[in-house]
Amino acid sequence: MPNHLANETSPYLLQHAYNPVDWYPWCEEALALARIENRPILLSIGYSACHWCHVMAHESFEDAEVAAEMNQYFVNIKVDREERPDLDQIYQTAHYMLTQRNGGWPLTLFLTPDQKPFFGGTYFPKIPRHGLPSFLDLLPRVAKAYHARSIEIEQQSASMLKSFAKMLPSKNPLVSKFSEQPLNKALIELKERFDSVYGGFGNAPKFPHSTELEFCLRRYIATNDKQVLRMASHTLEKMARGGIYDQLGGGFCRYSTDQYWSIPHFEKMLYDNGPLLRIYADAWLITGNHLFKKITEETAKWVLREMQSSEDSGGGYYSTIDADSEHEEGKFYVWDRDLLMNVLSPEEYAVVAPYYGLLRSPNFENKHWNLEIIQRLADVAKAVGICEEEAQKRLASARIKLLIERESRVHPSRDEKILTSWNGLMIKGMAHAGRIFGCNEWVHSAAHAVDFIRSTLWRDGRLLATYKNGKAHLNAYLDDYAFMLDGLLELLQAEFRQSDLDFSIELAEVLLEQFEDKQTGGFFFTSHDHEKLIHRPMPSHDNATPSGNGVAAYALQRLGYLVGEPRYLQAAENALNVFYPTMLLHASSYCSLLMTLEEILTPPKIVILRGQEFALMEWRDVLQHSSPYNLVFALPTELVGLPPSLNKSCPTDKPVNAWICQGVICQSEISDLQELQQTCKFQGKM
Repeated sequence: MPNHLANETSPYLLQHAYNPVDWYPWCEEALALARIENRPILLSIGYSACHWCHVMAHESFEDAEVAAEMNQYFVNIKVDREERPDLDQIYQTAHYMLTQRNGGWPLTLFLTPDQKPFFGGTYFPKIPRHGLPSFLDLLPRVAKAYHARSIEIEQQSASMLKSFAKMLPSKNPLVSKFSEQPLNKALIELKERFDSVYGGFGNAPKFPHSTELEFCLRRYIATNDKQVLRMASHTLEKMARGGIYDQLGGGFCRYSTDQYWSIPHFEKMLYDNGPLLRIYADAWLITGNHLFKKITEETAKWVLREMQSSEDSGGGYYSTIDADSEHEEGKFYVWDRDLLMNVLSPEEYAVVAPYYGLLRSPNFENKHWNLEIIQRLADVAKAVGICEEEAQKRLASARIKLLIERESRVHPSRDEKILTSWNGLMIKGMAHAGRIFGCNEWVHSAAHAVDFIRSTLWRDGRLLATYKNGKAHLNAYLDDYAFMLDGLLELLQAEFRQSDLDFSIELAEVLLEQFEDKQTGGFFFTSHDHEKLIHRPMPSHDNATPSGNGVAAYALQRLGYLVGEPRYLQAAENALNVFYPTMLLHASSYCSLLMTLEEILTPPKIVILRGQEFALMEWRDVLQHSSPYNLVFALPTELVGLPPSLNKSCPTDKPVNAWICQGVICQSEISDLQELQQTCKFQGKM
């Protein structure tokens, strides 16, 4: 019989709908039941692509004996962390307070009926293993402790709530003058953590750290520091050649389990690939490295092929692809050497084997190969005795054959819920890469996703957070508004649509009305009318995704310059002001806020083009290869109702008029394309 999850939209929750556990979603019914019966809550947080979530589900949640214990002692609540990042943030932090260890997924916490955690961990096996206690033995002991030690638990809860309160920033005196000190400190920190051999920051497991990579590219353009460029480009190249990248199908996995980028955790997340798309595009623009162009193209094709719903279904982007297929992690992606030899011709295999590391010992579980680029193709060609062009032909035909063979396998499941925030990240990635490479298909992909969000998840002047199977629901979070606004500002440069500008302004107004802390500055993660929880976070540092405060401040500041709205500029400055003291202490944790600081110190160049559409497109395309952080808006003469800051005069005797604005100052109009190009030209290494 199904439990209370059967009517949910989340694929993760639906995976548990027929468990013998009497699961509830997070809802008032479950919380009220806990209060009425004075039963503790067993809160389990995970997501559909999570390998260890599957392991714990198979071992415990599908087991009748474990389920009976859970049902006897607890009200059991299952949460999809992707749908409820508010709950995930709160209880991951609580887990750290309780255990002094980093959390993760699955997160397993035991709460009082008033939602306060008193014990927890992450993955628990049914029987003792990996130094972890038996989940089956743990359940009655935790339930007994709840009833026997209620006074101690209440004291602990009070202390935890005080700790939560201390995490919120207090009002700071206004900074008299922002400086480059945090920018410089962040670079020092990143240089200290940089792995100069294998790229990336820190040791295994290694994550892409896209916000730090973008920050490095921006600082190179600002300072011409070659070491900073190498940190970004070396990391991007190692990732592109590594096993964290899907060498056949495109797209990046969530992280590498080793320091070499060799063996990933095989799940693919929309939120990683959106930012990486634009970073690889920018890295190509700055360095001219053909590998970066190849990765951008392959990843964009993967997004179109596997991660975007059809136009008939609206065009939104799906969330994740699972790490597992047929209950084995990575089974879809890894290879047996004998199979490869059967699929490929001897000539193709002679190139593929040394190129992808098949001449070495198996790199995955000592029996399979996860493909990674081990030798440069020129070296392979020389060793085989053919020219590089012939080696490239053999490699291309082999990749097609291998991809066809892989498509015949059982695919990992895809989480087809559409999250507003992650769509914002991919909209920005596709729009930015599309305009850098002049690929209208990618730009149109981003536009379709925006149209889907606006038609399906924008209701009565407010965003909803998630959509699946015809149902949009859940009050949207800071990230939903901030990431969508940031994505729209990118799309407006690739394809200016008046409706997108209007939507941007509407999103900005809700950010100020529903999320801004008017007393201290900064933005709460949940809106003022959101469900009351034990804590209301104001996240400032970057995690797997950039900080909502960082992106909100960055996007509001850019929109404020664009439409001439001082309130947006002030809100961005207030957010930067409230976090400035902590940025000075741990600068590299705040790269998205540091990008806002950069553009307060030196506002970005905004180029406004007015003219007939055929000429506008030529001018706009030429400017795409100027600095990637200039803003370029091509506005046809027929547009009406533009804000005064954009409503520049249309040319009468020239094809295009151009204005370069920086901050609140605009230069005289330019009507010569070569002069404009020279004025906007990026002077660094190309």
